[in-house]
Amino acid sequence: MAGSVKDSVKKPIVLNDTTLRDGEQAPGVAFSPEEKIAIAKALAGAGVPEIEAGTPAMGEREIAAIRDVVAEKLPAKIIAWCRMVRQDIDAAVASGVGMINLSLPVSDIQLKAKFSADRAYARDMISRFIPYARDKGLEVALGCEDASRADLSFLGELADLGASLGVRRLRFADTLGVLDPFMTFSMVEQLRAGTDLEIEIHAHDDLGLATANTLAALRAGATHASVTVVGLGERAGNAPLEEVAVAVKSLYGLSTEVDLTALAGVARVVTSAAGRSIPEAKAIVGEVVFTHESGIHVDGLLKDLQCYQALDPALLGRSHHVVLGKHSGLRAVTNALAQQGLSVSADEAKFVLARIKLYAEQEKASVPGNILLDFYREAKIASAHTGDMWTPLVIN
Repeated sequence: MAGSVKDSVKKPIVLNDTTLRDGEQAPGVAFSPEEKIAIAKALAGAGVPEIEAGTPAMGEREIAAIRDVVAEKLPAKIIAWCRMVRQDIDAAVASGVGMINLSLPVSDIQLKAKFSADRAYARDMISRFIPYARDKGLEVALGCEDASRADLSFLGELADLGASLGVRRLRFADTLGVLDPFMTFSMVEQLRAGTDLEIEIHAHDDLGLATANTLAALRAGATHASVTVVGLGERAGNAPLEEVAVAVKSLYGLSTEVDLTALAGVARVVTSAAGRSIPEAKAIVGEVVFTHESGIHVDGLLKDLQCYQALDPALLGRSHHVVLGKHSGLRAVTNALAQQGLSVSADEAKFVLARIKLYAEQEKASVPGNILLDFYREAKIASAHTGDMWTPLVIN
């Protein structure tokens, strides 16, 4: 591991997947109780150690669904999300979880807008409801909503107060996705210097920086990362489970205890239940993220994988795949035919490549195997019957 990585991250990173809570808050997404169980099983089966299973305050059906997840006795800590309200805590107890994320706004703007209150109100709420939750036998993470817009010294005060009341974790939420990695690192580093609590980063992707901000927080001393499968969540979503898990392993050599080969399967379970599709170029789990067409890239990969391989697809149980299209080169053509036991001369390969390029432009697609064979046969016929087989087919 590079020497610049903080000592505090030289240990397993704990991923807290909140697909069943924050992910379900994505517009139009509503998981049935059966789907919640299926998703929880998929996550736990992949080695995800913590699952935020829902919001008990939503009502009896949600309480029952969370209770059913708990009843599965999965090898994962099941957590519920609560406001600092007595009935929310009671609902969490009824759901059977052993830990809650007890959340309240901590920025001046949200305290004023939501409660017509100030920082004293936040201190009072924490002092009242953390002991109540602890008396109910619950482990508590102090959820700091809109922490990224809060006064950092005030966050330090709340961390101290929470620690004195028995919380085990501070959740630092970039609720509106306003941070960049540099700001994230600075804020979390300062928090870490002042507390021994676990620190969980909860990043939103409004600026497309959720994964980067999550990694920055981990390098600054955060111990936990809040994630969702394929980044599902409110607005632009959250830090994707698959991106954070793979980045932590491939960049830092750290373990998250997650089976990286299971990530694509988990993504399929979640997107099916959510009624969403996985973009084909979605990092880590997209269908084409290890697919190559460019002639320069394919030629390099065929000579030495390290030329164009930063992430080994085998780490994810996948492999490289070469397709033929407008940007293919002769090496890709001869290699594709050779894989089918076919050989061509240099001129025949040029013929086939010209046909491939024309097909790709007209069909807006890569060339399937059966069409490639047609081009091969045409090349052999042209080669046998004409001395100038290229002129009508060359594409400038």
